[in-house]
Amino acid sequence: MRGFITFLLISLLSANALRASAILIHMDGTQANHLKAYGIAYWILQQGIEVDWLLNYRGGSFMSKYYQKIENELVIRGISYQVISDAQANQIYSELANPVSNTDVMKLEKVPKIAVYSPKTAQPWDDAVTLVLTYAEIPYDVIFDDEVLYGDLPKYDWLHLHHEDFTGQFGKFEKSYRNFPWYIQQKREYNELARKHGFSKVSQLKLAVVKKIKEFVAGGGFMFAMCSATDTYDIALAAEGVDICAAVYDGDPPDPDAQNKLDFGKTFAFKDFLLKMDPYEYEYSTIDNQPEERRIKEYNDFFTLFEFSAKWDPIPTMLTQNHSRIIKGFMGQTTAFKKRYIKSDVLVMGEFLELDEARYIHGIHGKGFWTFYGGHDPEDYQHLVGEEPTDLNLHPNSPGYRLILNNILFPAAKKKKQKT
Repeated sequence: MRGFITFLLISLLSANALRASAILIHMDGTQANHLKAYGIAYWILQQGIEVDWLLNYRGGSFMSKYYQKIENELVIRGISYQVISDAQANQIYSELANPVSNTDVMKLEKVPKIAVYSPKTAQPWDDAVTLVLTYAEIPYDVIFDDEVLYGDLPKYDWLHLHHEDFTGQFGKFEKSYRNFPWYIQQKREYNELARKHGFSKVSQLKLAVVKKIKEFVAGGGFMFAMCSATDTYDIALAAEGVDICAAVYDGDPPDPDAQNKLDFGKTFAFKDFLLKMDPYEYEYSTIDNQPEERRIKEYNDFFTLFEFSAKWDPIPTMLTQNHSRIIKGFMGQTTAFKKRYIKSDVLVMGEFLELDEARYIHGIHGKGFWTFYGGHDPEDYQHLVGEEPTDLNLHPNSPGYRLILNNILFPAAKKKKQKT
């Protein structure tokens, strides 16, 4: 009798598995862990299984063919999901294909190879991207100036830059941190790296790095930057061949005519900005909307995501998938971009209209793409040097962190041909 019952249970489970055609990982407000859901989508791709990204459907949901191992992994990681039939899946695809519906399907096929540009030594601040990649269980490599200059970038699909100063001014920390051991060590290491690669100044080393990254993007790579890695990247490009660093940073005075020698035709995103030449001012240029100019408090600091046409503008649609269109603001050395300094061909995807600032922008260079995201940590309003990293176990549904992970999956995408 016991054997018969066991046989019956196995038969029922097998029959249920046969009826189960797809797994739907919904990404609306009912999802228990949005951030780990991106990690499971990446994991499914690693298993050689395609994932459909359902744009503008229940917060940008994911759907894949049903496999028991996927369901097991979803349970282990605490991610909400539904097992649905073939008929239910086809009904969803029909809804998405409806011409009057602002929805579409983006097929994820490739496992993106991810690099994070960061010093190999410990830094006195966290990196939001490495935090969320680790939490979502998405693998990445840490690379720095050696790997970039030795030509390793083509090995990767996606490159992240965070809280870096590409102008050679060491983050403009001289006023506040010049006597701190970590800052003294960083200056020493950066100068040694410059000499190693044949440069007399760190600014020259960083210029070579940004030009290599520009080549990477032009060749079809995807570059994502946050905080000061956004504006200093463009400042370095515009200042090619011009000394903009004070003597305290590179041993000699800057070019007195540096501002007039900037070439804005070389930049990705910004134009007509003015340099902040004071070596003790914690700003690089007029691009950043500074706290004293913004004059708002944490409780009313936010920005709004634009809604794009899924069928006609799939790229910005992917990059703005979320369960909330209103995102909490957060500060950084570079917090927000004044719109008057943004080039006309740059796509603004998130803005604070009343302050005339953009927080999330995107563009094309050659065959590749770049995205700039203002601020340092989406769940720490004013992260200070030396503070503990954010615990993402406390923020599994963070809309601000979701924007980072949208960018992670972007290189995996290929638009799916709808059935006729």
